[in-house]
Amino acid sequence: MSKVIMAIGAHIGDMELTVGGVLATEALKGAKIVTVALTAGERGNPKGVSQEDYRKQKVAEAKAFVDTLGPNNEAIVFEYRDGELPNNEEVRIQVAELIRKYKPSVIYTHWKSTMHKDHNNTHLIVPEAQFFAGIDVGEKVKGERHYAPVYFAENWEDADDYVPYIYTEVSIEGYQLWCEAIRKHWFIMNSSSFKYYDYYTHLARVRGCLANVMYAQTFAVYDRQKRIIQKQS
Repeated sequence: MSKVIMAIGAHIGDMELTVGGVLATEALKGAKIVTVALTAGERGNPKGVSQEDYRKQKVAEAKAFVDTLGPNNEAIVFEYRDGELPNNEEVRIQVAELIRKYKPSVIYTHWKSTMHKDHNNTHLIVPEAQFFAGIDVGEKVKGERHYAPVYFAENWEDADDYVPYIYTEVSIEGYQLWCEAIRKHWFIMNSSSFKYYDYYTHLARVRGCLANVMYAQTFAVYDRQKRIIQKQS
């Protein structure tokens, strides 16, 4: 069974931007990529396009992204409305069951956010889902127990108190594939409010400089995860 990488975002496009270089690099090494969007992000609809039609477009874009990375990848989109994602047990169980089903080796999601409610709720939901997925809760959560670490992606909308801790190299081939894949998203290439493509592709080079590699993406962790263990020889 190939390694599985799971990235869970509040909206379609969130994880594709912030973790996409790592996802592309892992996909080229044979990993299965599973993206999960807890809402479609349909309220960013362009002028003249209804939210319903834009939702359909974004769902297609999410699939196009993972398909560009290679076969057998999956893009999952929940039915919650953009801007109305609840932080409740129902959502946590839905996410926990996906973790049990796909058994990822690592889970990527949002850092806490003061700018966007859906981002912040996702930040709270995913670690609790991770907990539910890894313990015996009887029939509350379907599937076999599974644990995977959670890392928090760098996002300009989630910048408060974000401190990079993990610098993950993005290969040159992975970077090129990622750039191709994110061009499938209308808002990344056409937003008038923020230059998403320029910002994230350049940020990968900046983070690469700091890591002494060509490209990298960074992740934060909780303080309790920050341990360097040295064993006596």
